[in-house]
Amino acid sequence: MSITHGFHATMTALPGRGDDVVKILLDAPSLPHEDCVVFLVGRSAADPDVIHVTEGWASPEAHAGFFASEEAQAFVARLAPLLAGESQYTDEVPVGGKAVL
Repeated sequence: MSITHGFHATMTALPGRGDDVVKILLDAPSLPHEDCVVFLVGRSAADPDVIHVTEGWASPEAHAGFFASEEAQAFVARLAPLLAGESQYTDEVPVGGKAVL
């Protein structure tokens, strides 16, 4: 499947809550999703409360449709109170690579 839409997000958890944010992200309710080709969660080596997410989707419409669902909105509602401020988003379309976890 081709990736035509994606982004890299950096979020900062409230102090000491980085593990909680990572757990919620890794337990995302509807992922994997057939239109979500890439979903990677990482964190800063220097600050464990800084979390990075890279997503690659089949289309902007697929991404918007997923986040319009009740399940995704509940997921965001669980995540939001653990974050300090707004997440930073950068336009990024994943093109390949390797993940060994």
